[in-house]
Formats: sequence, C-alpha cells, structure tokens
Amino acid sequence: MVAMLRGVNVGGRNLIKMEELRAVCAALKLRGAQTYVQSGNVVFRTDEPDKAVLTKRLEAAIEKKFGFRPSVILRTTAELRRVIAHNPLAKRHGIDPAKLLVTFLAGEPSAEAREKVRGMKTHPEEMWVDGSELYIYFPNGMGKSKLAWSEMGKLLQVAGTGRNWNSVLKLLEMAEAMEAGVQDGG
Repeated sequence: MVAMLRGVNVGGRNLIKMEELRAVCAALKLRGAQTYVQSGNVVFRTDEPDKAVLTKRLEAAIEKKFGFRPSVILRTTAELRRVIAHNPLAKRHGIDPAKLLVTFLAGEPSAEAREKVRGMKTHPEEMWVDGSELYIYFPNGMGKSKLAWSEMGKLLQVAGTGRNWNSVLKLLEMAEAMEAGVQDGG
C-alpha cells in the first residue's frame, strides 16, 4: 500500500520527520514502512482491506502525534500500475517526466466537475482527468505556469495531492519490491 500525505513539509509548515512517520506506521501495525523523499510518501504492508478505514486511522494517528491532520491518499500497487498505464503522454516523444504531475484524488470527481476541468483553457499546460487522478503536463515547468493547479481540488470538489512522474514511478518500484519480498518470504 502507498500513502501520500498532502501538504507536509512545505514552506516550513506541517513538519513531519520521515523516521517519525515510519514510527507512526509501526504503531498502527503497518509493516515494513519505507518513506520516499520528505513530502510524506510511505509504502507499507497491511492486512486492512478497507482503504477508508486505513485512511482515517493514519490521519488520526498523525494528528495525535504532530498536532495537524493532513489528508492521506492511499493507492494499492495495482492502482499505481493503472495510473502509469493510463498516462496520457506515454506514447509522446520528448516529454520531460519531471514536468508531469499526477494529482491523486481522494475519490472520483463528479461528471459536472470533470466537464468544468475539461472546458478550462490551460495552454500551454495540458490536463486530463482519469478516474481518481488528474494528470497535468507543464511543458515550461510548474514555476512558470499561470494555471492555478493547486486550486484543482476545489474545482473538482475532491481533496488530492500531487506527485511528479518520477516520484510516481519510484513509489511503484518500492511497492512492487515490497510485494516481491512478501511473496519471497521477506
């Protein structure tokens, strides 16, 4: 399972040390927790099949330990594979993976919200909604964009957290390695 925390360690606010996040996971009996970069990505094993229950447990434990409650977005390894398989830019040449952002949403936006996003003028950025993910390609980089991409959650009426494509690939790699270790007895 992969958990992505929204808005941690950004601009000196909502600080969480990754070793402390791993300790929170261990206290919740989430096994083998591994973190990736400082933005609140953690991969772990769990027997809890209900993602909603697990999300609430993680959010509550983080709030108790750190005094704030970030949104936690969960994805299974299979769901991350689907995100990668559905990359709308996969067949296009010359795409810089560092400029592709995937916003993982807490749920699927309504048809009306998806239509609002599809109707936005975003040039030169390109944007796609696919299920519970929003893909945005920033050809000139996020820093130069005039697209209010951080407001997409409000427009879609669903909380979410963004990760660049390189991070998405790394999180899948970690999750697959963890699954392989379980299957091999590790």
